[in-house]
Amino acid sequence: MKHLFILNPIAGGGRRIGEVRAEILRVMEAQSDPWELYETIGPLDAIRKVKASAEVGEALRVYACGGDGTLSECVNGAVGQAHVAVTHFPAGTGNDFIKTFPMGKEHFFCLERLLDARVMPLDVIDVGGRYGINICSVGLDARVGGDVHKYSGWPLVRGKMAYVVSLVANIVKGVAEEFEVEVGGRTQKRKFTLICACNGRSYGGAFTPVPEAVPDDGMLDILLAEQVSRMRVVSLVQRYATGRYHEVPELFAYAKDRSITIRADREFVVNVDGEILRRREVTFTLLPGAVNFFLPREAGFTRTP
Repeated sequence: MKHLFILNPIAGGGRRIGEVRAEILRVMEAQSDPWELYETIGPLDAIRKVKASAEVGEALRVYACGGDGTLSECVNGAVGQAHVAVTHFPAGTGNDFIKTFPMGKEHFFCLERLLDARVMPLDVIDVGGRYGINICSVGLDARVGGDVHKYSGWPLVRGKMAYVVSLVANIVKGVAEEFEVEVGGRTQKRKFTLICACNGRSYGGAFTPVPEAVPDDGMLDILLAEQVSRMRVVSLVQRYATGRYHEVPELFAYAKDRSITIRADREFVVNVDGEILRRREVTFTLLPGAVNFFLPREAGFTRTP
Protein backbone atom coordinates (compact mmCIF):
# COMPACT_ATOMS: atom_id res chain seq x y z
CA MET A 1 0.00 0.00 0.00
CA LYS A 2 1.25 3.45 -0.92
CA HIS A 3 0.73 6.60 1.14
CA LEU A 4 0.30 9.85 -0.82
CA PHE A 5 0.49 13.14 1.06
CA ILE A 6 -1.06 16.05 -0.83
CA LEU A 7 0.31 19.22 0.75
CA ASN A 8 -1.22 22.60 -0.09
CA PRO A 9 1.56 25.10 0.74
CA ILE A 10 -0.80 28.07 1.09
CA ALA A 11 -3.51 26.40 3.20
CA GLY A 12 -4.37 28.32 6.36
CA GLY A 13 -2.05 31.11 5.30
CA GLY A 14 0.83 28.65 5.49
CA ARG A 15 0.88 28.76 9.29
CA ARG A 16 1.01 24.97 9.88
CA ILE A 17 2.65 23.84 6.67
CA GLY A 18 6.19 23.65 8.04
CA GLU A 19 4.99 21.70 11.05
CA VAL A 20 2.95 19.30 8.90
CA ARG A 21 5.80 18.75 6.45
CA ALA A 22 8.23 18.00 9.28
CA GLU A 23 5.76 15.59 10.90
CA ILE A 24 5.30 13.67 7.65
CA LEU A 25 9.03 13.31 7.18
CA ARG A 26 9.60 12.26 10.81
CA VAL A 27 6.89 9.63 10.89
CA MET A 28 7.14 8.20 7.37
CA GLU A 29 10.91 7.75 7.33
CA ALA A 30 10.37 5.01 9.92
CA GLN A 31 7.73 3.23 7.79
CA SER A 32 8.34 0.37 5.39
CA ASP A 33 5.43 1.20 3.05
CA PRO A 34 6.19 3.37 -0.01
CA TRP A 35 5.12 6.98 0.33
CA GLU A 36 5.23 10.30 -1.51
CA LEU A 37 4.94 13.93 -0.43
CA TYR A 38 3.49 16.11 -3.19
CA GLU A 39 3.03 19.89 -2.95
CA THR A 40 0.25 21.31 -5.11
CA ILE A 41 0.98 24.10 -7.56
CA GLY A 42 -2.50 25.52 -8.10
CA PRO A 43 -6.26 24.95 -8.08
CA LEU A 44 -7.42 21.43 -9.05
CA ASP A 45 -3.83 20.13 -9.09
CA ALA A 46 -4.65 17.73 -6.24
CA ILE A 47 -7.42 16.13 -8.31
CA ARG A 48 -5.00 15.51 -11.17
CA LYS A 49 -2.32 14.07 -8.88
CA VAL A 50 -4.67 11.69 -7.05
CA LYS A 51 -6.16 10.40 -10.31
CA ALA A 52 -2.71 9.90 -11.83
CA SER A 53 -1.46 8.04 -8.76
CA ALA A 54 -4.57 5.86 -8.67
CA GLU A 55 -3.98 4.71 -12.25
CA VAL A 56 -1.14 2.48 -11.04
CA GLY A 57 -3.79 0.23 -9.52
CA GLU A 58 -2.14 -0.50 -6.16
CA ALA A 59 -3.88 0.25 -2.85
CA LEU A 60 -3.53 3.97 -2.21
CA ARG A 61 -4.14 6.07 0.88
CA VAL A 62 -4.37 9.80 0.28
CA TYR A 63 -3.77 12.35 3.04
CA ALA A 64 -5.19 15.82 2.34
CA CYS A 65 -2.69 18.09 4.08
CA GLY A 66 -4.41 21.45 3.90
CA GLY A 67 -7.86 22.85 4.49
CA ASP A 68 -11.31 21.72 3.42
CA GLY A 69 -10.59 22.77 -0.16
CA THR A 70 -7.62 20.40 -0.31
CA LEU A 71 -9.75 17.59 1.14
CA SER A 72 -12.47 18.27 -1.43
CA GLU A 73 -10.00 18.04 -4.31
CA CYS A 74 -8.56 14.77 -2.98
CA VAL A 75 -12.08 13.36 -2.69
CA ASN A 76 -12.78 14.38 -6.30
CA GLY A 77 -9.72 12.44 -7.38
CA ALA A 78 -10.72 9.34 -5.41
CA VAL A 79 -14.50 9.06 -6.02
CA GLY A 80 -15.55 5.68 -7.37
CA GLN A 81 -12.12 4.04 -6.99
CA ALA A 82 -12.34 1.07 -4.64
CA HIS A 83 -8.57 0.82 -4.11
CA VAL A 84 -8.23 4.47 -2.99
CA ALA A 85 -9.06 5.93 0.43
CA VAL A 86 -8.83 9.54 1.59
CA THR A 87 -8.42 11.30 4.93
CA HIS A 88 -7.74 14.79 6.27
CA PHE A 89 -4.44 15.63 7.99
CA PRO A 90 -5.54 19.22 8.69
CA ALA A 91 -3.50 22.32 7.97
CA GLY A 92 -6.28 24.75 7.09
CA THR A 93 -8.16 27.46 8.94
CA GLY A 94 -11.60 25.91 9.41
CA ASN A 95 -11.00 22.17 8.92
CA ASP A 96 -14.78 21.92 8.94
CA PHE A 97 -15.47 18.42 7.64
CA ILE A 98 -13.77 16.63 10.53
CA LYS A 99 -16.19 18.43 12.88
CA THR A 100 -18.67 15.86 11.60
CA PHE A 101 -16.72 13.42 13.81
CA PRO A 102 -17.00 15.08 17.25
CA MET A 103 -15.81 11.93 19.00
CA GLY A 104 -12.03 12.06 18.72
CA LYS A 105 -11.76 14.68 15.98
CA GLU A 106 -8.52 15.89 17.59
CA HIS A 107 -6.89 12.61 16.55
CA PHE A 108 -6.97 13.70 12.90
CA PHE A 109 -4.07 16.00 13.82
CA CYS A 110 -1.91 13.01 14.83
CA LEU A 111 -0.31 11.22 11.89
CA GLU A 112 0.40 8.05 13.86
CA ARG A 113 -3.34 7.76 14.57
CA LEU A 114 -4.12 8.12 10.86
CA LEU A 115 -1.66 5.36 9.98
CA ASP A 116 -3.55 3.06 12.35
CA ALA A 117 -6.94 3.97 10.88
CA ARG A 118 -10.17 2.27 9.92
CA VAL A 119 -11.80 2.76 6.52
CA MET A 120 -15.49 3.52 5.98
CA PRO A 121 -17.38 4.32 2.78
CA LEU A 122 -18.92 7.80 2.82
CA ASP A 123 -21.52 9.42 0.61
CA VAL A 124 -20.65 12.29 -1.72
CA ILE A 125 -22.74 14.94 -3.46
CA ASP A 126 -22.57 14.91 -7.25
CA VAL A 127 -22.86 18.41 -8.74
CA GLY A 128 -22.71 17.71 -12.45
CA GLY A 129 -19.41 15.85 -12.25
CA ARG A 130 -17.93 17.95 -9.46
CA TYR A 131 -18.17 16.24 -6.09
CA GLY A 132 -18.70 17.58 -2.60
CA ILE A 133 -18.27 15.58 0.59
CA ASN A 134 -19.53 18.19 3.03
CA ILE A 135 -22.14 20.88 2.29
CA CYS A 136 -23.43 22.50 -0.90
CA SER A 137 -25.53 25.65 -0.87
CA VAL A 138 -27.24 28.38 -2.86
CA GLY A 139 -28.38 31.80 -1.70
CA LEU A 140 -27.03 34.40 0.69
CA ASP A 141 -24.12 32.39 2.10
CA ALA A 142 -22.94 31.31 -1.37
CA ARG A 143 -23.10 34.91 -2.59
CA VAL A 144 -21.09 36.07 0.42
CA GLY A 145 -18.41 33.44 -0.26
CA GLY A 146 -18.37 34.27 -3.94
CA ASP A 147 -17.79 37.98 -3.32
CA VAL A 148 -15.13 37.75 -0.58
CA HIS A 149 -12.29 38.22 -3.07
CA LYS A 150 -13.76 41.59 -4.11
CA TYR A 151 -13.17 43.02 -0.66
CA SER A 152 -10.11 41.15 0.66
CA GLY A 153 -7.78 43.63 -1.02
CA TRP A 154 -9.40 46.72 0.46
CA PRO A 155 -7.37 48.76 2.98
CA LEU A 156 -7.78 47.38 6.53
CA VAL A 157 -9.89 44.46 5.24
CA ARG A 158 -8.10 41.24 6.12
CA GLY A 159 -9.10 37.65 6.91
CA LYS A 160 -12.58 37.26 8.37
CA MET A 161 -13.27 40.99 7.97
CA ALA A 162 -13.64 40.39 4.22
CA TYR A 163 -16.54 38.02 4.99
CA VAL A 164 -18.19 40.63 7.20
CA VAL A 165 -17.91 43.27 4.46
CA SER A 166 -19.22 40.81 1.86
CA LEU A 167 -22.15 39.88 4.13
CA VAL A 168 -23.14 43.51 4.64
CA ALA A 169 -22.82 44.25 0.92
CA ASN A 170 -25.00 41.28 -0.03
CA ILE A 171 -27.65 42.14 2.52
CA VAL A 172 -27.82 45.61 0.99
CA LYS A 173 -28.19 44.08 -2.48
CA GLY A 174 -31.11 41.97 -1.31
CA VAL A 175 -31.55 39.17 1.16
CA ALA A 176 -33.54 36.72 -0.99
CA GLU A 177 -33.57 35.49 -4.59
CA GLU A 178 -36.28 33.78 -6.62
CA PHE A 179 -35.64 30.10 -7.37
CA GLU A 180 -37.60 27.17 -8.70
CA VAL A 181 -36.84 24.27 -6.37
CA GLU A 182 -37.65 20.64 -7.05
CA VAL A 183 -37.32 18.20 -4.13
CA GLY A 184 -39.32 15.19 -3.01
CA GLY A 185 -41.46 15.19 -6.13
CA ARG A 186 -42.67 18.73 -5.44
CA THR A 187 -41.75 21.88 -7.35
CA GLN A 188 -42.08 25.33 -5.84
CA LYS A 189 -41.10 28.72 -7.19
CA ARG A 190 -40.62 31.67 -4.86
CA LYS A 191 -37.96 33.68 -3.05
CA PHE A 192 -35.54 31.97 -0.68
CA THR A 193 -32.79 33.37 1.52
CA LEU A 194 -30.74 30.17 1.83
CA ILE A 195 -30.84 26.64 0.45
CA CYS A 196 -28.40 23.97 1.61
CA ALA A 197 -27.85 20.27 1.02
CA CYS A 198 -25.86 18.67 3.83
CA ASN A 199 -23.79 15.50 3.82
CA GLY A 200 -21.50 16.73 6.61
CA ARG A 201 -22.32 19.04 9.49
CA SER A 202 -20.17 22.18 9.50
CA TYR A 203 -18.87 24.67 6.96
CA GLY A 204 -17.72 28.25 6.63
CA GLY A 205 -15.84 28.08 9.93
CA ALA A 206 -18.93 28.78 12.03
CA PHE A 207 -22.03 27.26 10.41
CA THR A 208 -23.67 23.99 11.47
CA PRO A 209 -27.09 24.11 9.80
CA VAL A 210 -28.09 20.46 10.38
CA PRO A 211 -26.10 19.08 13.35
CA GLU A 212 -27.70 15.64 13.03
CA ALA A 213 -26.49 15.06 9.44
CA VAL A 214 -24.33 11.98 8.93
CA PRO A 215 -22.29 11.26 5.80
CA ASP A 216 -23.13 7.60 5.36
CA ASP A 217 -26.92 7.39 5.60
CA GLY A 218 -27.60 7.60 1.89
CA MET A 219 -29.63 10.80 2.19
CA LEU A 220 -29.14 14.55 1.95
CA ASP A 221 -30.33 16.75 4.81
CA ILE A 222 -31.92 19.71 3.03
CA LEU A 223 -32.87 23.10 4.45
CA LEU A 224 -34.90 25.75 2.63
CA ALA A 225 -34.82 29.15 4.37
CA GLU A 226 -37.74 31.38 3.45
CA GLN A 227 -37.48 34.99 2.39
CA VAL A 228 -37.08 37.37 5.32
CA SER A 229 -36.69 41.11 5.71
CA ARG A 230 -33.30 42.70 6.24
CA MET A 231 -34.34 43.28 9.86
CA ARG A 232 -34.87 39.53 10.43
CA VAL A 233 -31.95 38.17 8.43
CA VAL A 234 -29.54 38.30 11.39
CA SER A 235 -31.91 36.19 13.49
CA LEU A 236 -32.38 33.72 10.63
CA VAL A 237 -28.63 33.39 10.04
CA GLN A 238 -27.99 32.86 13.77
CA ARG A 239 -30.46 29.98 13.90
CA TYR A 240 -29.13 28.57 10.63
CA ALA A 241 -25.55 28.72 11.87
CA THR A 242 -26.33 26.96 15.14
CA GLY A 243 -28.66 24.24 13.85
CA ARG A 244 -31.77 25.67 15.47
CA TYR A 245 -33.92 25.59 12.36
CA HIS A 246 -36.60 23.56 14.18
CA GLU A 247 -37.33 26.55 16.45
CA VAL A 248 -38.89 28.50 13.59
CA PRO A 249 -40.70 26.08 11.24
CA GLU A 250 -42.36 29.04 9.54
CA LEU A 251 -38.92 30.13 8.28
CA PHE A 252 -37.23 26.79 7.59
CA ALA A 253 -38.46 23.77 5.65
CA TYR A 254 -36.48 20.58 6.31
CA ALA A 255 -36.38 17.48 4.11
CA LYS A 256 -34.36 14.30 3.61
CA ASP A 257 -33.99 13.21 0.01
CA ARG A 258 -31.49 11.86 -2.50
CA SER A 259 -31.47 14.99 -4.67
CA ILE A 260 -32.58 18.58 -5.07
CA THR A 261 -32.70 20.69 -8.26
CA ILE A 262 -32.55 24.49 -8.22
CA ARG A 263 -33.27 26.71 -11.24
CA ALA A 264 -33.44 30.42 -11.93
CA ASP A 265 -33.90 32.69 -14.92
CA ARG A 266 -30.47 34.21 -14.35
CA GLU A 267 -27.05 32.94 -13.29
CA PHE A 268 -26.66 32.35 -9.56
CA VAL A 269 -23.84 31.40 -7.18
CA VAL A 270 -23.37 27.79 -6.05
CA ASN A 271 -21.13 26.70 -3.18
CA VAL A 272 -19.63 23.19 -3.41
CA ASP A 273 -17.45 22.55 -0.35
CA GLY A 274 -16.19 26.13 -0.57
CA GLU A 275 -15.64 26.13 -4.33
CA ILE A 276 -17.75 28.74 -6.11
CA LEU A 277 -19.62 27.84 -9.30
CA ARG A 278 -22.11 29.90 -11.30
CA ARG A 279 -25.11 28.22 -12.86
CA ARG A 280 -28.68 28.78 -14.07
CA GLU A 281 -29.59 25.27 -12.96
CA VAL A 282 -27.92 22.91 -10.50
CA THR A 283 -28.78 19.48 -9.12
CA PHE A 284 -27.27 18.12 -5.93
CA THR A 285 -27.45 14.31 -6.09
CA LEU A 286 -26.25 12.01 -3.32
CA LEU A 287 -24.05 9.07 -4.31
CA PRO A 288 -24.10 6.54 -1.45
CA GLY A 289 -20.72 5.16 -0.35
CA ALA A 290 -18.91 6.69 -3.33
CA VAL A 291 -15.61 7.41 -1.59
CA ASN A 292 -13.54 5.50 0.96
CA PHE A 293 -12.57 7.61 3.97
CA PHE A 294 -10.16 6.50 6.67
CA LEU A 295 -10.25 7.93 10.16
CA PRO A 296 -8.62 7.40 13.56
CA ARG A 297 -10.08 4.42 15.39
CA GLU A 298 -11.21 6.69 18.23
CA ALA A 299 -13.08 9.05 15.90
CA GLY A 300 -16.77 8.78 15.07
CA PHE A 301 -20.07 10.59 14.94
CA THR A 302 -23.28 10.45 16.90
CA ARG A 303 -26.52 9.40 15.24
CA THR A 304 -30.00 10.60 16.06
CA PRO A 305 -32.72 7.93 16.41
